[in-house]
Amino acid sequence: MECFNENHQRIENTETMEKIVMYPADNEKDAVNWKDIMGQHITAVRRNILVLGSGGREHALAWKLAQSEGAHVFIAPGNAGTAQVGVNVDIKPSDFEAVKDFCLKEHINLVVVGPEQPLVDGIVDFFKADDALKTVKIIGPDKRGAQLEGSKAFAKDFMQKYGIPTAKCFKVNKDNLAEGCRFLESVKAPYVLKADGLAAGKGVLILNDLQEAKEELAKMLDGKFGAASATVVIEEFLKGIEVSVFVLTDGEHYVLLPEAKDYKRIGDGDQGLNTGGMGAVSPVPFCTPEFLDRVEERIVKPTLQGLKAEHIDYKGFIFLGLMNDGGQPYVIEYNVRMGDPETEAVMTRIEGDFADLLNACAEGRLNEVHYAKSEKTAVTVMMVSGGYPEAYKKGMKMSGLDALKDVVAFHAGTTFDADKEVVTSGGRVIAVTAHGDSIAAARAIAYREVEKIQFDGANYRHDIGLDLMRMQ
Repeated sequence: MECFNENHQRIENTETMEKIVMYPADNEKDAVNWKDIMGQHITAVRRNILVLGSGGREHALAWKLAQSEGAHVFIAPGNAGTAQVGVNVDIKPSDFEAVKDFCLKEHINLVVVGPEQPLVDGIVDFFKADDALKTVKIIGPDKRGAQLEGSKAFAKDFMQKYGIPTAKCFKVNKDNLAEGCRFLESVKAPYVLKADGLAAGKGVLILNDLQEAKEELAKMLDGKFGAASATVVIEEFLKGIEVSVFVLTDGEHYVLLPEAKDYKRIGDGDQGLNTGGMGAVSPVPFCTPEFLDRVEERIVKPTLQGLKAEHIDYKGFIFLGLMNDGGQPYVIEYNVRMGDPETEAVMTRIEGDFADLLNACAEGRLNEVHYAKSEKTAVTVMMVSGGYPEAYKKGMKMSGLDALKDVVAFHAGTTFDADKEVVTSGGRVIAVTAHGDSIAAARAIAYREVEKIQFDGANYRHDIGLDLMRMQ
């Protein structure tokens, strides 16, 4: 298996010359003197960690994990930024057998699954069914749990069954299209149409015209989003302001990670087409202790109780996409992984050893691990390719990265060219995160540094956080 360092040089052997003891096995942890037992050549406790994915979220996860004691981080496949904090590995997250072989070869202790597709496809089930991988811990739900994101219909049924507040909805397929149209007639505009399955973030339509909504519903059922829209969930539109709340759970216990607000539209003032996300702010001013208490009591706890009742094995992240309607939280959607670009803000506010936290999650002992978060405000500005979210060019050379200061630049869509220079390789290119004592202070630093990064067609929003500043 090929591995690459930050200079894009192939690494033939990733073993170090020092003798480094692996993270202790379960039967060794209770031995107070296990280091002495293992010998006197120990230089550090080494934990080999594999992060699956290649975007800004994965760079942020790898960046945080690399700060943990003894952490040696691999990223599959990674990008030009992840090569600065770990070792990139030429493996697709969807190739479970290749992931397995690498885990065994490199004695991986912990696997962190970044994107949703491998989880929906059953990578956790694959690991648990293989005796050779039984000692490798993996963060993420099993295939049934991943249906919270993989199927909008499943998620809606789950919320209705366990009394979790969400918008009124109706599930439609080709057999009940007429009933679906009547449901559209019964609700007020805007009309929300959601493809049931994963559609690369493009399967949600919000329309103001009833006739257009009926026509788009028919197109979706005819395959506008492929098999993902064979079933469509029509939802009543929720008014309010959105927020992303992140839960880490071991199935019994949970912690709330820092919340964030992201910005979906391509243009300032929330104008233009939807994107994967143009920026984020954490913390969110309207997420008061009282609001978060309601989130825990009405959403988090019933969700975890429902997962237990359904005998779903869930050890990982739950990303709650919420609507704050007059101080009352409603679930817009579940996701079974961290958000992007929210992770690029959230990870910078987590204090302590993140690998310890994830390891405790995998072992069912989250209640035993200390967790704290910074009181600083994080503002993340995403730079994107010209033309995104529609057609855009790749391979644009980037400059100014070495001049950045007081920020962390998380690469989202970058790679190396033949001359080992960093070039663009995606629509969303790089996320610049700054800290400050306020949104205004963090914004000033982030935008000052964004201006230093140059590539042909570079674009970004100029108003990240301004709406939240007006609320304060």
